[in-house]
Amino acid sequence: MKIAILGTRGIPNYYGGFEQFAEFFSVYLAEKGHEVYCYNSHNHKFQEKNFKGVHIIHQNDPEYKYGTFGQFIYDYNCISDSRKRDFDIILQLGYTSNSIWFFMLPKKAITITNMDGIEWKRSKYSRPVQQFLRFAERLAAISSDHLVSDSIGIQSFLKKRYKKESTYIAYGAHPFNSPNESILNEYQVEKDNFNMIMARFEPENNFEMVLDGVVKSNDETPILVIGNHKTKYGEVLKNKYKANANIRFMGAIYNLEHLNNLRYYSKLYFHGHSVGGTNPSLLEAMASQALVLAQNNDFNKGILKENSYYFSNADDVKNLLLTIKKSDNLQFIQNNFEAIVNNFNWEKINGEYLQLFEQCLAESKVRK
Repeated sequence: MKIAILGTRGIPNYYGGFEQFAEFFSVYLAEKGHEVYCYNSHNHKFQEKNFKGVHIIHQNDPEYKYGTFGQFIYDYNCISDSRKRDFDIILQLGYTSNSIWFFMLPKKAITITNMDGIEWKRSKYSRPVQQFLRFAERLAAISSDHLVSDSIGIQSFLKKRYKKESTYIAYGAHPFNSPNESILNEYQVEKDNFNMIMARFEPENNFEMVLDGVVKSNDETPILVIGNHKTKYGEVLKNKYKANANIRFMGAIYNLEHLNNLRYYSKLYFHGHSVGGTNPSLLEAMASQALVLAQNNDFNKGILKENSYYFSNADDVKNLLLTIKKSDNLQFIQNNFEAIVNNFNWEKINGEYLQLFEQCLAESKVRK
Protein backbone atom coordinates (compact mmCIF):
# COMPACT_ATOMS: atom_id res chain seq x y z
CA MET A 1 0.00 0.00 0.00
CA LYS A 2 1.00 3.58 -0.63
CA ILE A 3 0.07 5.51 2.50
CA ALA A 4 0.19 9.19 3.52
CA ILE A 5 0.00 10.62 7.03
CA LEU A 6 -1.30 14.19 7.30
CA GLY A 7 -2.27 16.46 10.18
CA THR A 8 0.93 16.60 12.23
CA ARG A 9 3.90 18.90 12.43
CA GLY A 10 6.03 15.96 11.42
CA ILE A 11 8.37 13.23 12.57
CA PRO A 12 10.41 12.43 14.56
CA ASN A 13 8.28 13.79 17.38
CA TYR A 14 9.15 17.18 18.84
CA TYR A 15 5.63 18.26 19.71
CA GLY A 16 2.89 15.95 20.96
CA GLY A 17 0.76 12.83 20.87
CA PHE A 18 -0.19 12.74 17.19
CA GLU A 19 3.42 13.29 16.18
CA GLN A 20 4.52 10.46 18.43
CA PHE A 21 1.92 8.12 16.99
CA ALA A 22 2.83 9.17 13.44
CA GLU A 23 6.48 8.36 14.16
CA PHE A 24 5.85 4.90 15.61
CA PHE A 25 3.15 3.91 13.12
CA SER A 26 4.90 5.14 9.98
CA VAL A 27 8.10 3.29 10.86
CA TYR A 28 6.05 0.16 11.60
CA LEU A 29 4.39 0.39 8.18
CA ALA A 30 7.72 0.89 6.44
CA GLU A 31 9.15 -2.15 8.20
CA LYS A 32 6.15 -4.15 6.93
CA GLY A 33 7.12 -3.20 3.38
CA HIS A 34 4.58 -0.47 2.69
CA GLU A 35 5.41 2.79 0.89
CA VAL A 36 4.84 5.43 3.55
CA TYR A 37 4.94 9.23 3.34
CA CYS A 38 4.70 11.62 6.29
CA TYR A 39 4.15 15.34 5.83
CA ASN A 40 6.42 17.61 7.87
CA SER A 41 6.53 21.36 8.45
CA HIS A 42 9.24 22.99 6.36
CA ASN A 43 10.95 24.22 9.54
CA HIS A 44 10.88 20.88 11.36
CA LYS A 45 14.15 20.05 13.11
CA PHE A 46 14.51 16.94 10.94
CA GLN A 47 15.37 18.05 7.43
CA GLU A 48 16.28 14.74 5.80
CA LYS A 49 14.02 13.17 3.16
CA ASN A 50 13.88 9.74 4.78
CA PHE A 51 13.36 8.68 8.40
CA LYS A 52 13.85 4.97 9.12
CA GLY A 53 12.34 4.02 5.77
CA VAL A 54 9.56 6.64 5.85
CA HIS A 55 9.53 9.24 3.06
CA ILE A 56 9.38 12.79 4.44
CA ILE A 57 7.58 15.51 2.47
CA HIS A 58 8.31 18.99 3.80
CA GLN A 59 5.65 21.63 3.12
CA ASN A 60 5.63 25.33 3.84
CA ASP A 61 4.16 25.99 7.29
CA PRO A 62 3.68 29.71 8.04
CA GLU A 63 2.34 29.17 11.57
CA TYR A 64 5.47 30.88 12.91
CA LYS A 65 4.38 34.01 11.01
CA TYR A 66 0.61 33.98 11.25
CA GLY A 67 -0.14 31.90 14.34
CA THR A 68 -3.07 29.51 14.18
CA PHE A 69 -4.14 30.78 10.75
CA GLY A 70 -0.87 29.45 9.38
CA GLN A 71 -2.03 25.89 10.16
CA PHE A 72 -4.75 26.20 7.53
CA ILE A 73 -2.17 27.16 4.92
CA TYR A 74 0.10 24.28 5.95
CA ASP A 75 -2.76 21.79 5.71
CA TYR A 76 -3.75 23.24 2.32
CA ASN A 77 -0.19 22.74 1.10
CA CYS A 78 -0.11 19.14 2.34
CA ILE A 79 -3.46 18.21 0.81
CA SER A 80 -2.56 19.92 -2.47
CA ASP A 81 0.60 17.86 -2.66
CA SER A 82 -1.27 14.64 -1.85
CA ARG A 83 -3.27 15.06 -5.08
CA LYS A 84 -0.09 14.38 -7.07
CA ARG A 85 0.97 11.18 -5.32
CA ASP A 86 -1.60 8.48 -6.14
CA PHE A 87 -2.00 7.31 -2.53
CA ASP A 88 -4.11 4.30 -1.61
CA ILE A 89 -4.74 5.50 1.94
CA ILE A 90 -4.62 8.96 3.48
CA LEU A 91 -4.60 8.96 7.29
CA GLN A 92 -5.62 12.33 8.73
CA LEU A 93 -4.71 12.87 12.38
CA GLY A 94 -7.22 15.37 13.73
CA TYR A 95 -9.50 17.73 11.85
CA THR A 96 -9.17 21.23 13.31
CA SER A 97 -7.55 23.00 10.34
CA ASN A 98 -7.58 20.45 7.54
CA SER A 99 -11.28 19.59 7.32
CA ILE A 100 -12.19 22.75 5.37
CA TRP A 101 -10.06 21.44 2.50
CA PHE A 102 -11.87 18.08 2.39
CA PHE A 103 -13.13 18.75 -1.14
CA MET A 104 -9.52 18.84 -2.34
CA LEU A 105 -8.61 15.37 -1.07
CA PRO A 106 -7.82 12.98 -3.94
CA LYS A 107 -10.95 11.01 -4.83
CA LYS A 108 -9.13 7.76 -5.53
CA ALA A 109 -7.53 7.60 -2.09
CA ILE A 110 -9.39 6.25 0.94
CA THR A 111 -9.51 8.94 3.64
CA ILE A 112 -9.37 7.70 7.23
CA THR A 113 -9.59 10.32 9.97
CA ASN A 114 -8.66 9.96 13.63
CA MET A 115 -11.20 12.33 15.18
CA ASP A 116 -9.08 13.21 18.23
CA GLY A 117 -11.02 14.74 21.15
CA ILE A 118 -13.95 17.12 21.32
CA GLU A 119 -11.86 20.17 20.47
CA TRP A 120 -14.67 22.74 20.52
CA LYS A 121 -15.14 22.19 24.25
CA ARG A 122 -11.73 23.67 25.05
CA SER A 123 -12.26 26.91 26.99
CA LYS A 124 -9.07 28.45 25.59
CA TYR A 125 -11.01 29.06 22.37
CA SER A 126 -13.30 32.04 21.92
CA ARG A 127 -16.95 31.39 21.08
CA PRO A 128 -16.46 32.02 17.34
CA VAL A 129 -13.52 29.60 17.27
CA GLN A 130 -15.54 26.99 19.18
CA GLN A 131 -18.33 27.37 16.62
CA PHE A 132 -15.86 26.91 13.79
CA LEU A 133 -14.40 23.80 15.43
CA ARG A 134 -17.88 22.28 15.71
CA PHE A 135 -18.31 22.99 12.01
CA ALA A 136 -14.88 21.47 11.22
CA GLU A 137 -15.69 18.40 13.29
CA ARG A 138 -18.89 17.91 11.32
CA LEU A 139 -17.09 18.31 7.99
CA ALA A 140 -14.51 15.69 8.96
CA ALA A 141 -17.15 13.29 10.27
CA ILE A 142 -19.33 13.38 7.18
CA SER A 143 -16.60 13.66 4.50
CA SER A 144 -14.16 10.95 5.63
CA ASP A 145 -14.49 7.45 4.24
CA HIS A 146 -13.76 5.94 7.65
CA LEU A 147 -13.40 7.32 11.18
CA VAL A 148 -11.19 6.22 14.04
CA SER A 149 -12.00 6.94 17.70
CA ASP A 150 -9.24 6.74 20.28
CA SER A 151 -11.68 6.14 23.13
CA ILE A 152 -15.05 4.50 23.69
CA GLY A 153 -16.36 7.89 24.79
CA ILE A 154 -15.46 9.51 21.45
CA GLN A 155 -16.91 6.54 19.57
CA SER A 156 -20.23 6.96 21.39
CA PHE A 157 -20.18 10.73 20.81
CA LEU A 158 -19.70 10.34 17.03
CA LYS A 159 -22.46 7.74 16.84
CA LYS A 160 -24.89 9.94 18.75
CA ARG A 161 -24.11 13.28 17.10
CA TYR A 162 -23.43 12.26 13.50
CA LYS A 163 -24.94 8.77 13.24
CA LYS A 164 -21.50 7.65 12.08
CA GLU A 165 -19.80 4.40 12.97
CA SER A 166 -16.10 4.55 13.87
CA THR A 167 -13.41 2.02 14.66
CA TYR A 168 -12.11 2.18 18.22
CA ILE A 169 -8.31 2.09 18.29
CA ALA A 170 -6.55 3.57 21.30
CA TYR A 171 -3.02 4.91 21.46
CA GLY A 172 -0.15 2.76 22.57
CA ALA A 173 2.87 2.86 24.85
CA HIS A 174 6.06 0.87 25.28
CA PRO A 175 6.24 -1.00 28.62
CA PHE A 176 9.13 0.50 30.60
CA ASN A 177 11.07 -1.70 32.98
CA SER A 178 14.69 -0.56 32.75
CA PRO A 179 15.03 2.28 35.28
CA ASN A 180 18.21 4.29 35.67
CA GLU A 181 18.17 6.23 38.92
CA SER A 182 21.22 8.33 37.96
CA ILE A 183 19.06 10.28 35.50
CA LEU A 184 17.30 11.90 38.47
CA ASN A 185 20.50 13.82 39.24
CA GLU A 186 19.97 15.94 36.13
CA TYR A 187 16.65 17.13 37.55
CA GLN A 188 17.79 17.52 41.17
CA VAL A 189 15.19 15.14 42.57
CA GLU A 190 15.35 11.96 44.62
CA LYS A 191 13.67 8.59 44.17
CA ASP A 192 10.04 8.56 45.42
CA ASN A 193 10.41 12.09 46.76
CA PHE A 194 8.86 14.22 44.03
CA ASN A 195 5.50 14.48 42.27
CA MET A 196 4.74 15.21 38.60
CA ILE A 197 2.21 16.69 36.23
CA MET A 198 2.81 16.74 32.49
CA ALA A 199 0.69 18.24 29.71
CA ARG A 200 0.32 21.11 27.28
CA PHE A 201 -0.35 24.37 29.06
CA GLU A 202 -4.09 24.59 28.47
CA PRO A 203 -6.85 25.22 31.03
CA GLU A 204 -8.53 21.86 30.27
CA ASN A 205 -5.44 20.05 31.53
CA ASN A 206 -6.10 21.40 35.03
CA PHE A 207 -2.62 22.53 36.04
CA GLU A 208 -4.24 25.18 38.19
CA MET A 209 -6.51 22.71 39.99
CA VAL A 210 -3.57 20.48 40.84
CA LEU A 211 -1.19 23.27 41.83
CA ASP A 212 -3.85 24.98 43.96
CA GLY A 213 -4.20 21.67 45.77
CA VAL A 214 -0.43 21.52 46.25
CA VAL A 215 -0.45 24.99 47.81
CA LYS A 216 -3.43 24.19 50.05
CA SER A 217 -1.79 21.00 51.32
CA ASN A 218 1.38 22.76 52.48
CA ASP A 219 3.17 19.65 51.20
CA GLU A 220 6.78 20.61 50.49
CA THR A 221 7.46 17.66 48.19
CA PRO A 222 8.76 19.05 44.88
CA ILE A 223 6.32 18.81 41.99
CA LEU A 224 7.77 18.86 38.47
CA VAL A 225 5.50 20.72 36.04
CA ILE A 226 6.50 19.46 32.59
CA GLY A 227 5.40 21.13 29.37
CA ASN A 228 6.13 24.18 27.25
CA HIS A 229 5.31 27.00 29.66
CA LYS A 230 6.36 29.78 27.28
CA THR A 231 2.74 30.55 26.48
CA LYS A 232 0.29 33.17 27.71
CA TYR A 233 -1.34 30.66 30.06
CA GLY A 234 2.06 29.37 31.16
CA GLU A 235 3.15 32.88 32.14
CA VAL A 236 -0.02 33.32 34.20
CA LEU A 237 0.68 30.12 36.12
CA LYS A 238 4.38 30.85 36.67
CA ASN A 239 3.48 34.25 38.07
CA LYS A 240 0.73 32.82 40.30
CA TYR A 241 3.00 30.19 41.91
CA LYS A 242 6.33 32.03 41.88
CA ALA A 243 6.40 32.13 45.69
CA ASN A 244 6.17 28.32 45.91
CA ALA A 245 9.69 26.94 45.63
CA ASN A 246 8.48 23.34 45.49
CA ILE A 247 6.55 24.02 42.25
CA ARG A 248 9.17 23.65 39.53
CA PHE A 249 8.33 24.61 35.95
CA MET A 250 10.64 22.36 33.94
CA GLY A 251 9.66 23.21 30.39
CA ALA A 252 9.07 20.60 27.68
CA ILE A 253 11.10 17.38 27.88
CA TYR A 254 11.19 15.19 24.75
CA ASN A 255 13.83 12.70 25.86
CA LEU A 256 11.65 9.61 26.32
CA GLU A 257 14.20 7.79 28.46
CA HIS A 258 14.34 10.72 30.86
CA LEU A 259 10.56 11.03 30.98
CA ASN A 260 10.12 7.32 31.62
CA ASN A 261 12.57 7.44 34.51
CA LEU A 262 10.98 10.54 36.01
CA ARG A 263 7.57 8.89 35.88
CA TYR A 264 8.94 5.60 37.23
CA TYR A 265 10.60 7.22 40.25
CA SER A 266 7.87 9.79 40.97
CA LYS A 267 5.89 9.61 44.19
CA LEU A 268 2.54 10.67 42.69
CA TYR A 269 1.78 11.39 39.03
CA PHE A 270 -1.13 13.79 38.40
CA HIS A 271 -3.01 13.49 35.12
CA GLY A 272 -5.25 16.52 34.69
CA HIS A 273 -6.56 16.08 31.13
CA SER A 274 -10.32 16.52 30.93
CA VAL A 275 -11.12 16.95 27.21
CA GLY A 276 -10.40 14.40 24.50
CA GLY A 277 -9.96 10.70 24.17
CA THR A 278 -7.13 8.41 25.14
CA ASN A 279 -4.22 10.66 26.08
CA PRO A 280 -0.74 9.36 25.16
CA SER A 281 0.92 10.77 28.27
CA LEU A 282 -1.53 8.83 30.46
CA LEU A 283 -0.62 5.56 28.76
CA GLU A 284 3.08 6.37 29.10
CA ALA A 285 2.64 7.03 32.82
CA MET A 286 0.95 3.66 33.20
CA ALA A 287 3.69 2.02 31.13
CA SER A 288 6.34 3.68 33.33
CA GLN A 289 4.76 2.22 36.46
CA ALA A 290 3.79 5.55 37.98
CA LEU A 291 1.01 5.83 40.55
CA VAL A 292 -1.53 7.85 38.55
CA LEU A 293 -4.00 10.25 40.17
CA ALA A 294 -6.42 11.45 37.49
CA GLN A 295 -8.98 14.17 36.91
CA ASN A 296 -12.44 12.68 37.38
CA ASN A 297 -13.95 12.20 33.90
CA ASP A 298 -15.18 9.36 31.70
CA PHE A 299 -12.18 9.47 29.35
CA ASN A 300 -9.68 8.85 32.15
CA LYS A 301 -11.91 6.33 33.90
CA GLY A 302 -12.31 4.40 30.65
CA ILE A 303 -8.57 3.72 30.65
CA LEU A 304 -7.64 3.55 34.36
CA LYS A 305 -10.91 2.03 35.58
CA GLU A 306 -10.61 1.33 39.34
CA ASN A 307 -6.81 1.53 39.33
CA SER A 308 -6.49 5.19 40.18
CA TYR A 309 -7.57 7.87 42.60
CA TYR A 310 -9.67 10.63 41.05
CA PHE A 311 -9.92 14.35 41.82
CA SER A 312 -12.50 16.97 40.86
CA ASN A 313 -11.17 20.07 42.60
CA ALA A 314 -8.20 21.47 44.50
CA ASP A 315 -9.46 20.13 47.84
CA ASP A 316 -9.47 16.61 46.41
CA VAL A 317 -5.87 17.11 45.29
CA LYS A 318 -4.94 18.38 48.74
CA ASN A 319 -6.48 15.34 50.43
CA LEU A 320 -4.77 12.93 48.05
CA LEU A 321 -1.40 14.53 48.68
CA LEU A 322 -1.87 14.15 52.42
CA THR A 323 -3.20 10.58 52.44
CA ILE A 324 -2.00 8.53 49.45
CA LYS A 325 1.22 6.53 49.59
CA LYS A 326 2.77 4.86 46.58
CA SER A 327 3.87 1.88 48.66
CA ASP A 328 0.25 1.15 49.60
CA ASN A 329 -0.91 1.05 45.97
CA LEU A 330 1.49 -1.26 44.18
CA GLN A 331 -1.41 -3.35 42.87
CA PHE A 332 -2.85 -0.30 41.06
CA ILE A 333 0.56 0.22 39.44
CA GLN A 334 0.83 -3.44 38.43
CA ASN A 335 -2.71 -3.55 37.02
CA ASN A 336 -2.08 -0.47 34.88
CA PHE A 337 1.24 -1.84 33.66
CA GLU A 338 -0.43 -5.11 32.66
CA ALA A 339 -3.12 -3.14 30.81
CA ILE A 340 -0.35 -1.59 28.69
CA VAL A 341 1.27 -4.95 28.04
CA ASN A 342 -2.01 -6.63 27.09
CA ASN A 343 -4.17 -3.88 25.59
CA PHE A 344 -2.22 -0.74 24.77
CA ASN A 345 1.13 -1.91 23.47
CA TRP A 346 2.29 -0.31 20.21
CA GLU A 347 2.57 -3.58 18.32
CA LYS A 348 -1.11 -4.28 18.95
CA ILE A 349 -2.23 -0.71 18.19
CA ASN A 350 -0.18 -0.49 15.00
CA GLY A 351 -1.50 -3.88 13.93
CA GLU A 352 -5.10 -2.75 14.44
CA TYR A 353 -4.54 0.32 12.25
CA LEU A 354 -2.92 -1.78 9.52
CA GLN A 355 -5.78 -4.28 9.69
CA LEU A 356 -8.25 -1.39 9.27
CA PHE A 357 -6.31 -0.12 6.23
CA GLU A 358 -6.31 -3.55 4.61
CA GLN A 359 -10.02 -3.99 5.31
CA CYS A 360 -10.89 -0.56 3.88
CA LEU A 361 -8.82 -1.17 0.77
CA ALA A 362 -10.37 -4.61 0.20
CA GLU A 363 -13.89 -3.20 0.59
CA SER A 364 -13.07 -0.40 -1.84
CA LYS A 365 -11.91 -2.88 -4.49
CA VAL A 366 -15.08 -4.97 -4.08
CA ARG A 367 -17.25 -1.84 -4.61
CA LYS A 368 -15.35 -1.03 -7.79
